[in-house]
Amino acid sequence: MTETDSSGDRGGSVTTADGDESEADGRPTADATSTGRVAFSRSGARRGFRDCLPVAVGVAGYGVAFGVLASQAGLSAAEATLMSATVLAGAAQLLAVDLWAASASVATIVLATAAVNLRYLLLGATLRPWFADRSALETYGSAFFTADENWALTMRAFADAGATDGADGSEPTDAAYLLGSGLAIWLLWVAATVVGTLASDGVADPARYGLDAAFLAVFVAIAVDLWDGRTDLLPWTAAFVAALATAVAVPGRWYLLAGALAGGLVGVRRADAGVDSREVGG
Repeated sequence: MTETDSSGDRGGSVTTADGDESEADGRPTADATSTGRVAFSRSGARRGFRDCLPVAVGVAGYGVAFGVLASQAGLSAAEATLMSATVLAGAAQLLAVDLWAASASVATIVLATAAVNLRYLLLGATLRPWFADRSALETYGSAFFTADENWALTMRAFADAGATDGADGSEPTDAAYLLGSGLAIWLLWVAATVVGTLASDGVADPARYGLDAAFLAVFVAIAVDLWDGRTDLLPWTAAFVAALATAVAVPGRWYLLAGALAGGLVGVRRADAGVDSREVGG
């Protein structure tokens, strides 16, 4: 059911039951877009939530493992749940729990987790073109719910939408996709943390049940979807080699940052050289 402009103007707008404003012919209005066809709507958020649910289920397995380890490190169920709800960064949370169990200082924990999360500077920079003209609430609200998994899905959705710009009847680019997909990750991550803390007495070793492999499985699935052909081979190889070398040579989770930087730099160099990173090698 829709409500139309009482003026009866054929060029007027309609508001759908979803709350999204559009022209009478179904196209987004100027209020729904601010940069070309980049919208921020509830329908985009719902689409992101729906698309990310299968990935979020995989993340939940990793969340259970975190809950178990957090409980074993001495955190209460409330403390572990609050951490998951406000941090939303699996690698950093596991590192923090490891350091906490080892009686590390607060300063050490803060510096170590900040270093691991430096990659979010890179992720945020890649999202800026779609959020440059969005409001602070839309931008930072979405940024809070950004995780590696939904960032990857969002970039794929933006690329697919940008290829057609909605001209073929497909959905135009909608920045709220990031928010919706992030909410799916957040809800299952927090819920899984609660389950893990409650089950910690019966799950002494998460690896015994394969919960530690959930994180890897999710990223392998995402990587398969993101693979665009032979031109992706060099930056992916650079990221793998840098991460592996760092993991062997440097204690902690610095390999996350090393891999992200190496892959990103190689990708930028290839783009500067005029190599089409989206071309499928023949």
